Amino acid sequence: QVQLVESGGGLVQPGGSLRLSCTASGRTPKNWIMGWFRQTPLTGRNFVAAVNWNGGTTAYADPVRGRTSIGADRAANSVTMQMDNLKPEDTATYFCAIGTKFGSDWSNGANFDYWGPGTQVTVSS
Repeated sequence: QVQLVESGGGLVQPGGSLRLSCTASGRTPKNWIMGWFRQTPLTGRNFVAAVNWNGGTTAYADPVRGRTSIGADRAANSVTMQMDNLKPEDTATYFCAIGTKFGSDWSNGANFDYWGPGTQVTVSS
């Protein structure tokens, strides 16, 4: 089993920035992909960004591309996602996930094996 813990959520004003972190523990695979997904009651779960264990490959969803950066720390089995110029539509519960299906579609949550409990991000003035 792998446990994931997210941190960094909170209330942010529009135009502000936020840094979300996720750390894996337990039987963490040597090589992994970690992704962020977000969910609201209306939109369901949507892909945000993902990165592989050495930070060499990243992927971003179109709504956040250009204002989001994701990085990996293999030694710590953690990822950090920096989101800038936040918008009210970024309000959601953000979930971290980990998997090992390197040749799969990283934007598909079904390709990840373990999930964190989520952290709430609210963008509002």
